[in-house]
Amino acid sequence: MNSTSILPGKHIVFTDFDGTEGILVDLNTKKYYQLNETAMLVWKGLEQGKTVDEIVGQVTTEYEISLDHAKRSVEKLLGNFQSYKLVTSE
Repeated sequence: MNSTSILPGKHIVFTDFDGTEGILVDLNTKKYYQLNETAMLVWKGLEQGKTVDEIVGQVTTEYEISLDHAKRSVEKLLGNFQSYKLVTSE
């Protein structure tokens, strides 16, 4: 999953409320998903076309956590995004 590009689905609308939480709305299913600050950082990275490794690097910088911890957290979030069909892999 490292350098793979994962892109937000075209049917997903993202709203950033105040930089600390946001909402994803799936226009196909009409379901919405609340994002915490970390999940928003990951989602914004995907929107910017960053690779998984680049997003992990950003998380380690932002939260001053170990690379291993950041990688596990990002991969878990991406797994959740994929299970809900919010993203596509390239």
